[in-house]
Amino acid sequence: MNSRVIWLLLATLLWPGLPPLAQDVLPPAQVFLYETSAEQGRVLIDWEVRPAHYLYRERFGFSTTTPGIELGEPRYPTGIMHEDEFFGRQEIYRGNFRIEIPYRGDASDMTLNMRLQGCADIGLCYPPLNWPANIELVATGGPLATAAAGAGPGADLAGLIGGNGSGDFLPPEQAFRSFAEFTGNNELTVRWEIAEGYYLYRDQFSVTVSDGPVQLGSPVLPRGTPHEDEYFGRTEVFFDGVDMVIAFSRGAASSAPVTLTLGFQGCADGGICYPPLERELTVMLPAASTDTGGAAAATPAAPVSEQDRLAGLITDASLPLVLATFFGFGLLLAFTPCVLPMVPILSGIIAGQGKNVTTLRAFNLSLAYVLGMAVTYTAAGAVAAMAGAQVQAFFQQTWILVLFAGLFVVLAMSMFGFFTLQMPAAIQSRLADVSGRQKTGTFVGTAIMGALSALIVSACVAPPLVATLAVIGQSGDVVRGSASLFVMSLGMGAPLLLVGASAGKLLPRAGAWMNAIKTFFGVLLLGVAVWMLERILPGAVVLALWAGLAFIIAVFLGALEPLGEGAGPGRRLGKSAGAMAGAYGLILLAGAATGGIDPLQPLANFAGGGGAAQVNQRLEFRSIKTVDDLQRELQLASASDQPVMLDFTADWCVSCKEMERNTFPNPDVQAALSGAVLLKADVTANDDADQALLRHFGIFGPPTIAFFDRSGEEMAGYRLVGFVGAAPFAAHARAALTN
Repeated sequence: MNSRVIWLLLATLLWPGLPPLAQDVLPPAQVFLYETSAEQGRVLIDWEVRPAHYLYRERFGFSTTTPGIELGEPRYPTGIMHEDEFFGRQEIYRGNFRIEIPYRGDASDMTLNMRLQGCADIGLCYPPLNWPANIELVATGGPLATAAAGAGPGADLAGLIGGNGSGDFLPPEQAFRSFAEFTGNNELTVRWEIAEGYYLYRDQFSVTVSDGPVQLGSPVLPRGTPHEDEYFGRTEVFFDGVDMVIAFSRGAASSAPVTLTLGFQGCADGGICYPPLERELTVMLPAASTDTGGAAAATPAAPVSEQDRLAGLITDASLPLVLATFFGFGLLLAFTPCVLPMVPILSGIIAGQGKNVTTLRAFNLSLAYVLGMAVTYTAAGAVAAMAGAQVQAFFQQTWILVLFAGLFVVLAMSMFGFFTLQMPAAIQSRLADVSGRQKTGTFVGTAIMGALSALIVSACVAPPLVATLAVIGQSGDVVRGSASLFVMSLGMGAPLLLVGASAGKLLPRAGAWMNAIKTFFGVLLLGVAVWMLERILPGAVVLALWAGLAFIIAVFLGALEPLGEGAGPGRRLGKSAGAMAGAYGLILLAGAATGGIDPLQPLANFAGGGGAAQVNQRLEFRSIKTVDDLQRELQLASASDQPVMLDFTADWCVSCKEMERNTFPNPDVQAALSGAVLLKADVTANDDADQALLRHFGIFGPPTIAFFDRSGEEMAGYRLVGFVGAAPFAAHARAALTN
């Protein structure tokens, strides 16, 4: 876990205490103090950096606008080497040090412009600072002259910004005034008044709800004034004032106070840049209007995404209703491709118990598996929400998937009777009595298998999952969010309990039928292994693996064995089914040879110009990697007056592959997207750029699809999470892109 994640975890855990902490952060003028003096031919700057702070050597710069004065190359002392998260390996200064700047020219005084940047050890970095200093110079051949000690920004800005001096700089509460009001049943407006000579950065605004029964969408801001900034590069700023409009959903119809936390950052034209700041405002949410009469037509409510509605349900509804609702969502998720592979895993574990398995024991094994899955899913989800990281993405690395797929192959070989999995005899003899009485080891192993399945097998996101993670991560309500996650996991596991109990009742106790059943589950385990490798292998290779599995099924069904004269109907039926499996395997091999990727349509490319090629011709996605890539594409689309759709995907995302196979090729979907710019962000690598892009949107993982209007602003209410079928997706996309 890198340092960013650690800091984020600590910040989340300490969130209730952050406001006092933020008040203790000193302005740069109080931590980077200096005195200037002059000798003949050189200027001396003596710095005093307060403890737990430092300045970057490479971020210093000096210039002068005084006529007749020319500065030479500054002379720096040796600093301390520091591995910096933002600038790499850097030389820094702490404590006291001196910088000497030679100069030529004849003047009584000069204005020295100093550029500098530093940080605090707690993880806060100040923006680049531009400080002017007036220095009395030494007459040629005369004695040394010293400028007013402490008269630099260390002394001046503390008074100026604090409001005690007679300078030009205002404290931030006077330079940037803010007001908030609810301007409709589903609309909040935050108004900023900016003093003359000051500006606010467009990209540094944020609004969150600290307390109150509302869920906010993304802020909508007008275009700002282009500005070339030394710290942020080319960006947009606002002068004078700006209105920020935010759509919201409400969890109660009655009036209630809402506390907002506003984030912002701005500068003064004179060169002073304030650090990122936060401000709390409390505004009264009016009761929802139900009056539909009158001359004025009612304004339609802004759309609210499914995950945001569910997040509001978790936060505001009664806990029994929340738990019942999310248990039902878990039941629905149990029949998705992300959870179905758990059925053969659990069935294989039960079948591996042999002839002595009973209904009660099979149910207890299933319960251990489900509880292991539920506890792990809940814990991993809570950590992911608090850390802002994709915990599951770590478990989709190639070596982990190959190792786990290999484990399923080993279990399948055991089912086929190639060997017997058991403990060494020495350990068995010591544990025989304990195992005979309570079978603890078996239950623990099954629970561990359930925990691993939760992390590795079910790598999907869906609106209920995102809603619970959002509640934990944004509101800090770990209890409600984790409880929702846990009961949703139990809902996902409920069908597994039925599978376990029925397996214990239906499995025969002895005889040839038991071997046939074990062989059947062995084949299913091989299918799970291929399904997992599908996330990391090319489509044609995976198609060949499915062909191999079809040939194995054909062999075990007796497709290659001759029928005897006394063969009964069951034997003949098995041989026919085996022949069909073998024929399907040949079709899959042919599809792999022609570049096919879909086991359900293996010959799609056989005649050339097949389905996949047609899809690629109609839906041309542009790949993006970083936030800068996204902003560039949004600006280009806005210039051409086009809306944008952004698809987050990953090789290990099962639902993403479902969308690519079943949703995007649909003609109605392609027609709905025909006028939009299509972007794709592949977050398979889960590297720093991928994580930064996900954090930019507050996304917990793919599949997630975001829509942007023609001005480049996201329409948060139209965001989609999880698999969506062709018909509802086409209707949703058409509504979003024509809005």
